[in-house]
Amino acid sequence: MKMKILRRCTAFFLILGVLLWACSVWTDRLAEDMADSVPGRNHTVAKISAEPENTVDLLILGDSESHTSMSPMELWGESGVSAYVCGQSGQRIQETYYMLKKALQTQSPKAVILETNVMFRDPGFFRNLQTCFAEPLRYYMPVFRYHSLWKMIFDGQKNTGDDYKGFMIRNAVDPCDGEEYMKETTERQEIPEFARIYMEKITELCRKNDISLVLMSAPSPKNYNYRKHNALQEYADAQGLPYIDLNLKTKEIGIDWKQDSYDKGDHLNVYGAQKVTAYMGKYLKENYDLPDHRGDPKYADWDQMEKKYREKLNL
Repeated sequence: MKMKILRRCTAFFLILGVLLWACSVWTDRLAEDMADSVPGRNHTVAKISAEPENTVDLLILGDSESHTSMSPMELWGESGVSAYVCGQSGQRIQETYYMLKKALQTQSPKAVILETNVMFRDPGFFRNLQTCFAEPLRYYMPVFRYHSLWKMIFDGQKNTGDDYKGFMIRNAVDPCDGEEYMKETTERQEIPEFARIYMEKITELCRKNDISLVLMSAPSPKNYNYRKHNALQEYADAQGLPYIDLNLKTKEIGIDWKQDSYDKGDHLNVYGAQKVTAYMGKYLKENYDLPDHRGDPKYADWDQMEKKYREKLNL
């Protein structure tokens, strides 16, 4: 009797697993086809999955500081580097890791820039634990990520707005006083343990795939200070990773906190992002061998998108 029950339970879970796998394959492909309309946090996942295979040479990861600080279209116009911003608002380090894994299913980037504010996000032990279980489930079984996709099939697709390889144009100006926020100190802010665990996984994944990993702190008076700088510099040195703290280079970059802030020093607007992208583009050109794809017929859509981007900027 017990063996009979065991066989039935085993058969049930096998059938359930096959059904979930089949639904996951279907929803994943459907999300790629409907990527422009996928809402919320899953929009970025669907969009990078929909990019043609092996066309992205640079990935930019992190929370909202990443997708407001670097513009792929600016980088494309300046150097022809194909970059994609995989940042999400409030992205947690676990999401960063699985976002990278998802992108590597179809892309073979030569470099990854990780915006470091994500390393200090700590919602608490239980929320971290919850995300540790939820993210691999969404990664391996996309039906759980796109569980509400069926609504778009019946209600119709709605474009979520213009985005340019993960970057959206935010041209509002809300100034702040950011002149003295990086006051030098020897104190150090602790990097949460969960962040260290997943940073190790991210670093190992990059090394395994022969990807250069660069840590970058975007200019942000609300999010950065010298204590964070000290912690990040110490971490980068210990791991043998390059670290660029743009909060110490705002004058060199030309950041004007009266013109380049979107929301009182939390995020950069498009004018600040243009300056950061120009600076990082020069750094990438000097330190990494990223190809210039301008004029390549395979990248004709990038030329068209840049034209659309410039027209939008000049409206």
